[in-house]
Amino acid sequence: MSTESGTNTATGTTGRTTETTGTTTSVTTTTKAPIPPQAPSTAQAPNTVPASVPAEGSAPASAPAPVLVASDLDRTLIYSSAALALGMPDAQAPRLLCVEVHESRPLSYMTEHAAGLLERLTGEAVFVPTTTRTRKQYQRIQLPGGAPKYAICANGGHILVDGVTDADWHASVIRRLAEECAPLSEIRAYLTATTDLSWVRKHRVAEDLFAYLVVERERLPEDWLERFGAWAGERGWTVSLQGRKVYAVPKPLTKSAAVREVARRTGASLTLAAGDSLLDADLLLAADRAWRPGHGELAESDWTAPHLDVLAERGVAAGEEILRRFRAAAAV
Repeated sequence: MSTESGTNTATGTTGRTTETTGTTTSVTTTTKAPIPPQAPSTAQAPNTVPASVPAEGSAPASAPAPVLVASDLDRTLIYSSAALALGMPDAQAPRLLCVEVHESRPLSYMTEHAAGLLERLTGEAVFVPTTTRTRKQYQRIQLPGGAPKYAICANGGHILVDGVTDADWHASVIRRLAEECAPLSEIRAYLTATTDLSWVRKHRVAEDLFAYLVVERERLPEDWLERFGAWAGERGWTVSLQGRKVYAVPKPLTKSAAVREVARRTGASLTLAAGDSLLDADLLLAADRAWRPGHGELAESDWTAPHLDVLAERGVAAGEEILRRFRAAAAV
């Protein structure tokens, strides 16, 4: 806070200006000089209201409701080396910025131009990374623009607020899964009994919420995925193949539910979203406007919706175009 004071000795008027964040309020105190009795003054001080203070009885101006941008990360905004899809001549390839390091090695990238777009977007909207990654996997990523206030991890199982899990939200998710789905242990038992080490590299459990396999995709039996999907579907689970990973996720565990909660908390007037996989479909359907790249599960199945824009770009170029579309839509 800064305060400036001045005294006009000719008029006897003392002025004081106080500045607060975003608002300036001027208060003027007038002290009249002594007036002889034989010359009474009939002049009145003007009734002045400083321009920065609303007139009595008027409603204060309210800030416009924010725009919420909820985006998947992997193969939507950030890309591994294998997913970059740099089809142009080497001399024409975009400059890349590494945004994730794992085990001392660079892992995920975006173009430098995309990084600039994202940094500007974070100042124009409520940007919410919305990922199937676990919290530990998400926290390896260093996005341009700094750590967002809100992030959604584990496909909606965790809402992070300033990097810390919202315990009430997580507890409500756990209750719903217990009521509506077969337990995770049953899914894991099926995976153990029906998979073969000749094509499965790893069995993983994420946050005690869902399971996934890392597979040799070219060796994956064609009928196994279909059988597993049908079996899991009867028990309230969804099966999805993304790259080299086969995910088994409870149907109520959705990105869209978590995004709606963040939108409620922030009072967002408009929700924008992007994603590339089947696990992103519910997120895209819940948004007011949505985009998907020209690659991924949704592209392979030709998935669409009335408010969805399908991009021609593939790979890291799609991530840059998605950010360009986000900024244009948020500015309207």
